[in-house]
Amino acid sequence: MYRFLIVIEKANGNYSAFSPDLPGCIATGETHDEVTQNMYEAIQMHVRGLIEDELPVPKSNSLAEYVALPTEALS
Repeated sequence: MYRFLIVIEKANGNYSAFSPDLPGCIATGETHDEVTQNMYEAIQMHVRGLIEDELPVPKSNSLAEYVALPTEALS
């Protein structure tokens, strides 16, 4: 099984997504669910292409974290 982090960003009127571990693999969608599904399909196609071309499939090395800053820390 392959697992890849995706980053979803709210854009002007839609959403966009990318995977830091798969450069150039991107997707868009009108909703969060749509961009997630489109990104799943994009990753599937991307990885299938790598395998067909006998190229290595990158290991997922990316992590995501939220950083919380108390508002008083910004004063």
